[in-house]
Amino acid sequence: MIIYSENISNRLRYVSEFVASELLNERITLTNDKEVFSHHIGIKINYSQHKIADDEFHILPHPLLFENYISTQEIKCTEVEGRKVFFQAQGGDLHFDIFAAIFYLLSRYEEYLPHQKDEYGRFPHTASIACKEGFLHMPLINYWLDDFKVLLQKKDPTFHFHHKSFSFLPTYDIDMAWKYKHKGFWRNIGSGFKSILKKERPNFSERIAVMRESKKDPYDIYEWLDALHLYCRMKPYYFFLVAEEQKAYDKNIPPSNEQLQQLIAYHSGRGVVGIHPSWQSGDDPRLIKQEIGWLEFITGKKVKHSRQHYIRFTLPGTFRELIHAGIEKDFSMGYGSTNGFRASVASSFYWYDLEREVSTDLLLYPFCFMDANAYFEEKLTPHQAFNELMNYYYQIKKVNGMMITIWHNNFLSTDKQFSAWRDMYEIFLKEEVYWDS
Repeated sequence: MIIYSENISNRLRYVSEFVASELLNERITLTNDKEVFSHHIGIKINYSQHKIADDEFHILPHPLLFENYISTQEIKCTEVEGRKVFFQAQGGDLHFDIFAAIFYLLSRYEEYLPHQKDEYGRFPHTASIACKEGFLHMPLINYWLDDFKVLLQKKDPTFHFHHKSFSFLPTYDIDMAWKYKHKGFWRNIGSGFKSILKKERPNFSERIAVMRESKKDPYDIYEWLDALHLYCRMKPYYFFLVAEEQKAYDKNIPPSNEQLQQLIAYHSGRGVVGIHPSWQSGDDPRLIKQEIGWLEFITGKKVKHSRQHYIRFTLPGTFRELIHAGIEKDFSMGYGSTNGFRASVASSFYWYDLEREVSTDLLLYPFCFMDANAYFEEKLTPHQAFNELMNYYYQIKKVNGMMITIWHNNFLSTDKQFSAWRDMYEIFLKEEVYWDS
């Protein structure tokens, strides 16, 4: 496949590489030479204002990919054949500039524009075009590419596209490894008195039983998860919070704790262990390297994976800090306030640093569902959350995308408050994802 453009910009190169990764087994050739374009054997995409060859696929370009600055874009969505589109074109073989639209969503262009942050200092999902136009809950880019592939194949029925397979990645954030155990004498005494003052007698009794080892800690669900993953033949990803100082939203067990170290080392041998950068590291980036250092000391492995605590990140600062710290794959691309597709895609993609106008080596893995969003933000029952999960599952399965979910060990615990959520997750993995994949 070849694309002709009068101007081969970094933005166009970035989008072409993403499209190639989704549709082809090879790179797309970019050229500004009309003769080279005209004599190419195979699919020819003309990304310019004027036609060149009779057998080309013509896309009229929006100016976005040829700009080297950030400015407010005029976005007007319309619906064509059941799909929301923007950057519409009057003419050509496609009703909109698919390359510019993909770039706008993947680069998170709108997050660089002025906006009112939420209470946690994050970009609010309500400010996104996906939320405003009603496509937050679908992997729109994947649908666009499927439609695009059909149109291209009509131009050249002999052309063979790369067939991607559906994949499911179960991921877990371990903010607090145990509910009662291994927190130290004074921390347990203080929490115990709080339970008494709040008249939470069952919690106090449970705490005593766990400390006497007559009852298992409710958050200790790791053997159960191991059995579940083994049954479903899945490779889990665990992100551990290892802040040295416990304050604000960082209430983890200290990384110096021997039992926590054993737990992390155990999971490192059975799956992928990544860093869950603390809330404090958002204010002091130097802490990221310290926390990664702890995790590397415990596992004896280089830490390459990360996901932000509370999904707290800002562009471009947070991702630059992760790259600087040696992170290669980040799993934070989603919202901490609702479920859905933040970048409108169910595929991994490289982060584009919009301020520096360069594609980076940081590979982003977008998630579509998080238990805390369903429970605290969307106020769903376990049954309703199951339906939401299945909606995402069927959509992503349809486009052979990558489905990533986030669960916390407390939501999968034996606490009565969350027992139905635990049961729901087991049903989802065993009866849906496993048997139908």
